[in-house]
Amino acid sequence: MKVIDVKAVYPRWQHLPQGVWQSHFWQIVVRVESDTGVVGLGYGGGGNPAVAVVNEHMKGLLVGSTVESVDDIREAWDWLYYKSLPYGRTGIPVMALSGVDLALWDLLGKAQGRPVYDLLGGLAVDKVRAYASSKEYLRDRDAGYTAVKVGTPFFGRDGEADEIVEAVASARESYGPDALVLTDCGMTWNGADTLEMASRLADYDVYWFEDVLTPDHLDELAALRPKVKPVLLAGGEHDYTHHDFAAIAEAGALDLWQPDITWCGGITAGLRIVDLARDAGVPVVPHRGGEIWGLHLLAATGCGELAETMPHRWTPPNDELWLDEPLAKDGFIAPLDRPGFGVVLNEAML
Repeated sequence: MKVIDVKAVYPRWQHLPQGVWQSHFWQIVVRVESDTGVVGLGYGGGGNPAVAVVNEHMKGLLVGSTVESVDDIREAWDWLYYKSLPYGRTGIPVMALSGVDLALWDLLGKAQGRPVYDLLGGLAVDKVRAYASSKEYLRDRDAGYTAVKVGTPFFGRDGEADEIVEAVASARESYGPDALVLTDCGMTWNGADTLEMASRLADYDVYWFEDVLTPDHLDELAALRPKVKPVLLAGGEHDYTHHDFAAIAEAGALDLWQPDITWCGGITAGLRIVDLARDAGVPVVPHRGGEIWGLHLLAATGCGELAETMPHRWTPPNDELWLDEPLAKDGFIAPLDRPGFGVVLNEAML
């Protein structure tokens, strides 16, 4: 089948995530149409700037190309990445490429009547342990979650370190001694903060510190890793393609990698990152991995044991862009056994 049209759209978001850049450059939808009538749907980042990258450049490069195999998708990825090198390589252009790539995987899966995980070689695991990124500790524990992530950024207010300790202590008390408790630092800590919090949180058996520093501090992260053991240093949601993760591996900067499949270059980049991680002996737990795009990669590769979910996305008010998404049940989540990624687009949001 041949690609006859490519179009990106920025949905009519009403409930954007809290944060500076998310409120301006949130997720996009990419639609790839074939001459057979099959349409692939993808999910990228980067807001309206990414829409322009897709519609004003990548569309012209992709229309007329053939998509019959996984190799065809890889070749399309390499071509789009190469042609966007002068303005791309990271950030918004790769977020745009992510949406296109995921739409191509969805297209191929639908054309062949196979879930994306089947295109990747089949299920390595039939379900993935889910963790809740949520402050509703008791609600989510009672729903079956056995792992929770606590937001722990520093905003420069007095007493914040004490508040973080209290939040982690509350999560541990609510979930019990056998649960996983994780923290997300939002790139707001520094080296001294990390060492201090490792000491202050030692009694709560924290599994990882996520994004303590920015992605530009690989040497500093590598130096911190042995000093905060047994806590793992996690990160990677703001890194792009296998090239960034090769640098992380070379520096020995992180114990656990967290690429976002809708930002880092899609499934194609995700597979290359997983290959690098296997060579480095590092687990991969995709950022927002409980969303269908990362979930297929997790289930097909067994690259990590955890899938991030945001339970508030399933309770009103919310923007239900993708209908029929899989939900966590009894602390686990599984991809849908349907062609492609298996979700339906809510056209009313476009």
